[in-house]
Amino acid sequence: MAKAKQLYSAADEQTLMTELWDPNLADDLRAWTMFVFPWGKANTPLANFKEPRKWQIEEMEQKTEHIRNNKHRIAMGQQPLMWMGSKASGRGIGKSAQVAMEGIHMLSTRLGSTTIITANTEQQLVSRTMAELGKWHTMAINSHWFDRQAMSLKPAEWFETLLKDQLKIDTGYYYLQAQLWSEEKPDAFAGVHNHNGVKLVMDEASGIPQAIFSVSEGFFTEPVLDRYWDIYSNPRNNTGAFFETHHKFRNFWKPRKIDARTVEGTDQAIYQKIIDQYGADSDEARIEVYGEFPNAGARQLIPMDHITGAIERQVTNDPGAPLVMGIDVARYGEDSSVIAFRRGADARSIPWQRYKGISTMVFADHIADAIGKYNPDAVFIDANGVGGPVADRLRQMGYKVVDVMVQGDAKEKDRYQNKRAEIWDTMKDWLLTGCIPANSTLADDLKAPEYKYNKLTGKLQVESKEEAKGRGLASPDEADALSMTFAHTVARNDIRSSRYNRRSTVARDVNYDILGTSKSFLR
Repeated sequence: MAKAKQLYSAADEQTLMTELWDPNLADDLRAWTMFVFPWGKANTPLANFKEPRKWQIEEMEQKTEHIRNNKHRIAMGQQPLMWMGSKASGRGIGKSAQVAMEGIHMLSTRLGSTTIITANTEQQLVSRTMAELGKWHTMAINSHWFDRQAMSLKPAEWFETLLKDQLKIDTGYYYLQAQLWSEEKPDAFAGVHNHNGVKLVMDEASGIPQAIFSVSEGFFTEPVLDRYWDIYSNPRNNTGAFFETHHKFRNFWKPRKIDARTVEGTDQAIYQKIIDQYGADSDEARIEVYGEFPNAGARQLIPMDHITGAIERQVTNDPGAPLVMGIDVARYGEDSSVIAFRRGADARSIPWQRYKGISTMVFADHIADAIGKYNPDAVFIDANGVGGPVADRLRQMGYKVVDVMVQGDAKEKDRYQNKRAEIWDTMKDWLLTGCIPANSTLADDLKAPEYKYNKLTGKLQVESKEEAKGRGLASPDEADALSMTFAHTVARNDIRSSRYNRRSTVARDVNYDILGTSKSFLR
């Protein structure tokens, strides 16, 4: 290919560089993208587009906030954080365009930096990802800064000379490059170490094996300002490294699922055809349209339509329903402690609280604050394991809480193997009329556990947290917190004719001495 030449006079080129490298523009991905590419200009591929798609803008704004936070951390003498984003989506949403826009931004504003793009197959890299990158490179106002080849963008000779001689920038690892991987030789994919910044993009990551994910961590061992790891894929498998970024390891990533039907500029008829042809809850619709992973299998306890219905359903105000708090306490370092709220069919209106990496005593303080703020009618806590000390601490502080032993006996002993199976099955039925937050983590938690019937007793049994982890899933902390709200029946406020009636009604399902005699949870 022909070598790029300096297009402008020295003065005009300096003006362009000053504009593109101004931190107010360079650190704002959306503003920079709007400046560099010919949005809405006639006779260009963007003639009919005024700006990037909404989801693309949201990604850019999140990275902009990340950059600002990192600069603040550096100013405060703290190490900058690394960006790790995982996007699961339906087909045709503009993933390659996003990779191209952000790749050119990295190359243009993080001078001397390295960007590596990989994909599941060489064909994907050459015919889609790099072809799309070439289109956006051609449209960029500073396209003449870089020479493009089939698998790379590198600084043009004149531009590289300027960087070396005038700005004293090391250009030895300054490029954007498509790179193949080999599962048999994962070390060959090992990354460079570059203090000017490193960006790794995995396209169609659902097919990239764990060995490549593991060796990719070597790209980011230096705590520099600009470290970005972005992975994109249609969620084709319910196992593997990409799957785990949305499940077992989701707390380390910024997971996001994008339903293709919500993306402007896409052909809605194509998506509806897939849904009509294969079924609304088919794996084809989930993967190609909704950006959802395939169904876990025939043993999935809670069907996806129960969950989506509860997310989409409008909240109906029911002031007479009791307010119940459910609490799940983290058992492992990567798990979260969660406080869920439910008033009758409404588990959405009061924001849930999630905490990670805090001690049980600090979590107890947060629970006490929530009780004081919302004055619930009952507080149920999973008291197995580390939940027991939290419940004990709350009682020491003067609060009334009810221990729930999920491995203990169910109320309906003839149907359920233990309390866990009973409350999860109750929650499953509640989802047919209830309302939950539009939270992908909660949705994943609800659909994760599988069920079986005990071979000896014939009773329903729901897999434990430990069993779910053994299948590579994250601990379903948020769903477990919601399940706690179904541990015992709590009487409605509008049928409690007196304080005595209130006490005796609740006591039918919750021990009188445990629950106490006052609506306030203070003794």
